[in-house]
Amino acid sequence: MKPKILITAGDPLGIGPEVTVKALRNPAVRRACRPFVIGDAAALAAAGWTPALCPLLPVDAPPRRSAAPRPTAGGGAASLKAVLLAYRLVRSGLFRALVTAPVSKEAWALAGAPQMAHTDLFRALEHKEPLMLFSRGGINAALVTEHLPLKDLHRALTKSLVMKKAALFNAALKALGFAGPRITLCALNPHAGDGGLIGREEIEVLLPAVRSLRARGLRVAGPAPSDAAWAAHLAGESDGLLALYHDQALVPLKTAPGSGPAVHWTWGLPFIRTSPAHGTAFDIAGRGKADASGMKAAILFAVKLAGRK
Repeated sequence: MKPKILITAGDPLGIGPEVTVKALRNPAVRRACRPFVIGDAAALAAAGWTPALCPLLPVDAPPRRSAAPRPTAGGGAASLKAVLLAYRLVRSGLFRALVTAPVSKEAWALAGAPQMAHTDLFRALEHKEPLMLFSRGGINAALVTEHLPLKDLHRALTKSLVMKKAALFNAALKALGFAGPRITLCALNPHAGDGGLIGREEIEVLLPAVRSLRARGLRVAGPAPSDAAWAAHLAGESDGLLALYHDQALVPLKTAPGSGPAVHWTWGLPFIRTSPAHGTAFDIAGRGKADASGMKAAILFAVKLAGRK
């Protein structure tokens, strides 16, 4: 029996409704799962949704008063309400996985959301520390910290946090089929600190974390300069790359040679959650230009994880 996958259509003023509908029309998606969608009915209908495509649970935004798509309190409130409803439904066991189309952090802030984005919200609801990962072909990258200003990074990096994220990454890679995952931890400073001359985080935090992880049986290398770590990962010398901050993972991930979109997924929650690795793209919303390959990949990746879990 095909798994039931729940999809939130994201901010109704962004490209979420469009990429959701386009992905649901894809034959591979239709063969793989039984989709259900939560989102703004008018935005989805404008994107081409019909009852024949899949069931819809409407969570409608106030009528739009501005001609230009942009972050609004109404759009933020609607997308937040949809995610909270989806969370309850997936948590109840009615669905095998949750796929989330992009929301706007700015719109959620305007709507008074308790957290800025999906992962932060699920962390607060579950009282658990999840792991944010990205997969694209043979690339698997995870984050120790997520949406954090760089000026705050050195204070956030602790041995405990690095070890927790590495253990989660190890389990996530096993779920993808790696029996004994090889993980490389990126350094923070240029040249991995050059023996402490360009920063001491490698000596005081990262290397002790790696040693403790190895003592527990995990195959973790590093901390390695991020350019060398990425070169080795792209050459197949590691199964996963553990980055310390957002752009250390996302820039190489999205610019590396190869075809296919990246998928963003969350590990460490009691349910499967994936999403396309892009934003709301208000600048092209409503024009029919949005590329749905990321949404299609996110749905198929959720189906893959559901089959393994």
